Formats: sequence, structure tokens, C-alpha cells
Amino acid sequence: MKITAIRATPVNIPLEAPYLWSYGSLAGFSKTIVEVETSDGLVGLGEGPSPANAAVIANSFAPRLIGRDPIDIQACETLCLPSWRGVYTDVDFASIRAFGAIEMALWDLRGKAWNRPLSDLFGGRVRDAITFTDYFAFREARDGVGGESDPQAVLDYCLGQRERFGTTMFEGKLSTADPKPSIETLALLRDRLGPEAVLRIDSNKAYSLATATRIAQAIEPLGIRSWEDPVATFEDMAKLRRHTAIPFSVHTPDLRRAVALGVPDAFCTDVNVHGGIGRTLKFIAACEQMGLDFWCYSGDSGIASSVYLHLAAAFEHIREPSQSLFHMQPFDVIEEGPLRPRNNLVAVPTGPGIGVTLSPDRLAFCHRHFVDNGPFNKFHDPDRPDRFRRLPLS
Repeated sequence: MKITAIRATPVNIPLEAPYLWSYGSLAGFSKTIVEVETSDGLVGLGEGPSPANAAVIANSFAPRLIGRDPIDIQACETLCLPSWRGVYTDVDFASIRAFGAIEMALWDLRGKAWNRPLSDLFGGRVRDAITFTDYFAFREARDGVGGESDPQAVLDYCLGQRERFGTTMFEGKLSTADPKPSIETLALLRDRLGPEAVLRIDSNKAYSLATATRIAQAIEPLGIRSWEDPVATFEDMAKLRRHTAIPFSVHTPDLRRAVALGVPDAFCTDVNVHGGIGRTLKFIAACEQMGLDFWCYSGDSGIASSVYLHLAAAFEHIREPSQSLFHMQPFDVIEEGPLRPRNNLVAVPTGPGIGVTLSPDRLAFCHRHFVDNGPFNKFHDPDRPDRFRRLPLS
């Protein structure tokens, strides 16, 4: 079996309404969908975290990989990436993440060639359904959806999610310049959802150490399960630890610093930041050895999200719910999507490889959205659209 073609398609995955976060307003996510076709007629699916990955894959990686053995992932990496000491020194994260999309498709091909789901290739599954949090935030309105602009509106949204989907695990933004509305929202949620509901928060590095310390004192009695990126650095997080027992999580996969400083308590990453599934497997295993939790990212299409299902199915160590924006995502590129948790759970695909089917029509729709509108600007500030925000907010 040889690689005969590689297609990389930039797409937009719109949200039903833009949500507000530390840098401004986010209306959706722009990705690259990868298809690796083989001489046996199999097609492996992958996903990159940026539309810029498409050009790297098409212009640099594809010419090197055509005619190669897709099962030999190590050889494919050697053709595409220099030594990891080199790429980290040069901070060539674009190439690392672009290869992660290719590598995801190669793992999908392995599963399809051997007629086994990814979780079997990872060692077998320990669970058949995976827990996810449901996201909440202050949101702008779009086409009659969203518009939650105060704590009561966010509470009503979460109560609606519990009623409709049985959600009892929530994660949301705590990143307003004035933290009081965010704190009030958490207090309302804890009061109305009850003591058993999971409440996690994400500040996206919005606050100074002094402000984060004051916030911690206000929210610690609310039983917060985890606080993601309350401050900008691991070093400030270590200082914040002196003032609160709330567990911290981060997206930055720096395990050495975490072990040295004693924070964070958990990592939340996507596959691509590690350069692919293989290196993610090693990272999760290292987290287990170091006693640090791991869960998966949000904001992806059903391709990468289904990879997260397989990872959580195969690793008993992934004990905490992963993130999801699933109920805020009305569009997807797979036939089985968008994924919809019920009672916090999504079933693990049982088909070979990743176990999902690319929809040509849905892929074309998401690609046309990208062509017509350009990539989503994650850093658009609706209050001052002519400039970018600077952190900390307070």
C-alpha cells in the first residue's frame, strides 16, 4: 500500500453565536481537513488546527509523501520534519501541527487497513462512552441565538442544557475585565445546579496575579473542579497556588516545568500540538507517571473530536471530562456530526480507524464558508475592532 494523493482543505466551523473571551469575541474555528488516499483505495482522515496548515501540507509534505508507505509513520515524519530539537529551537510550530494532521490520517489508515478502531490500536478500550463538559459564556446574539449578556441569562442557558440534554458537567469563561459578573454567574450556577454538578472555568490568561488571587478567594467556596489558565505563566500560577486549593489546568504542554513548579494539575491539549497521535500517547503516559491529569481540547470538527473519544476510551488515566463546544456547533464535516452529548456522554465510534465518514457536501459547505468569509479572527474585539486587546485585563 502506497500513498497516492493528499488533499488539504481549509474550512470554517461556525458557532451558532459568538462567545466572549479574554481577547474579544470568537464566532467559530478555522481548520484544515486532510485526506490521505492510498493505492488500495483507502482514505485516511485528519484535521489541522489552522487553515494555514493546508499550504504547508500541499506544498511541502505531499510531494515528499506520495509513493511512501502510510503504515510507516516514523519514516513519514522523518521526511517532513527535522529533528525535534531543531523544530523546537526554531519554534516551527506550524510544521509540527501540520504534520499532526497528516499523522492523524495515517493512524486512520492503519485502523482501516487492519479493520480495527483506533482505541484497539492504542491498547483496547476501558470505556465505551466518554464524558464531556458543556460550554457556557457570555455571548453575542446571532439569528435569534445567543445574546446571554448577564449572569441570569447564562444560568437560564445552562438550566436549558440540563433540561434538554441531561447536562450536569459545565465549563465556561471567567474572563471579563471586571470579574464581578463572572463570579456572580458561578455563584448562580452553583446554587441552581446543586453541589453535585461539575463546574470548571477558563480565564485564558486574562488576569494579573493580584486579580486572580482576589477571584480565587471569592470562588473557592463554590467547589470549582478546575481553573484553566488563570494567569499567564506557570511561575505566577505557582504563586497563586499559595492562596487557593482550586486545581489548575493549561493548554501549554510543558511537562518539565509543571513537574518542577508543582503546577498545573492537568493538561488540556489537542493532538496536533504534540505533532500527532503517537506523541500524544507518550505525553498522556508521561502525565500518568507524574500524577498529572489530562483531558482533550474543544473547538474541532468531528474528525479530531472522535480521535479524542478513542484516546479517552483507551486511557483509564483520562478520568476527567474533556471539553466540548458540541452543542454550540451547528455544522460539521462528518456524516455522523455534529456530536451531541446526552447525560454528559458521547459513544466511542466502533468502526475501523477513527470511525467517522467525511461528508463531501458538508466539507464543501464549510470550505465555501472559508472562501467567502476568510478565516475566523479569534482576536476580534467587538468594543474596539481597530486594535487587539492586551492582557492582563485587570
